[in-house]
Amino acid sequence: QVQLVESGGGLVQAGGSLRLSCAASGRTFSNYAMGWFRQALGKEREFVAAITRNGYSTYYADSVKGRFTISRDNAKNTVYLQMNSPKPEDTAVYYCAARAFVVRTDLEYDYWGQGTQVTVSQ
Repeated sequence: QVQLVESGGGLVQAGGSLRLSCAASGRTFSNYAMGWFRQALGKEREFVAAITRNGYSTYYADSVKGRFTISRDNAKNTVYLQMNSPKPEDTAVYYCAARAFVVRTDLEYDYWGQGTQVTVSQ
């Protein structure tokens, strides 16, 4: 089992910045590809960003490319999502997720956090 705990959500103004963190425990963190997903009210959960086990490759949804950055620190068992220039349409509950070995950009992840709310105001 892998336990994931997100933090860093809150209220941010459009054009500002926010950094989400996701702390992992329970298994060898470097064995897991990590992803960030989000779910807005009344909408389906969607992919935001993903990173390979060693952090060398990253993947982004078109809607956040150039604004958000995913990174990880395997020594700290933590993955981050740096959100720059957020827009009101980025408002959602953000979830991190872990998947053994191979990164994916769909919802096929093994473990999920409880989510953290991000609200972007005009």
